[in-house]
Amino acid sequence: MDDQARAPVSLWTIALLALAPFPIAAITYAWGPAILYGTAMEVMLTWSSVVLAFLGGVRWGLESARPAPRFLRLLGSVLSPVAAWSLWLARGNLPPALLLGGFLAAFMLQWLFDHAAPDVPSRYPRLSTVLTAGACISLAMMLEQAIRM
Repeated sequence: MDDQARAPVSLWTIALLALAPFPIAAITYAWGPAILYGTAMEVMLTWSSVVLAFLGGVRWGLESARPAPRFLRLLGSVLSPVAAWSLWLARGNLPPALLLGGFLAAFMLQWLFDHAAPDVPSRYPRLSTVLTAGACISLAMMLEQAIRM
């Protein structure tokens, strides 16, 4: 792997630290005391919203830095923040399983959008795959628990 494709240690460190709330919330929800279920769910829904909005911002930034930004790419970059905000606002009105499934789908669609994007740094696909997998596994773990409850 060439140096361009290898993400710096500092980038991986910050990215993995930012990923930490996902498995922490999922483990707490799956195996923690019942008194923490609500908190774990709120952490997962809120952090999912924040991270999806951030990912949309990354795509916006990459596209807007181009000499001639493509309208459809810019438009696509705001879809995940809008979806995240909509799901976050729906908490309390929709069952937790539906919210978790919605976030899981949104993360997977964001990953597909990112991987279909031209002109991204060569290290971006690997980094986004690892981080999306961590978020999606955590969401799926919580979804499985929410369906059982």
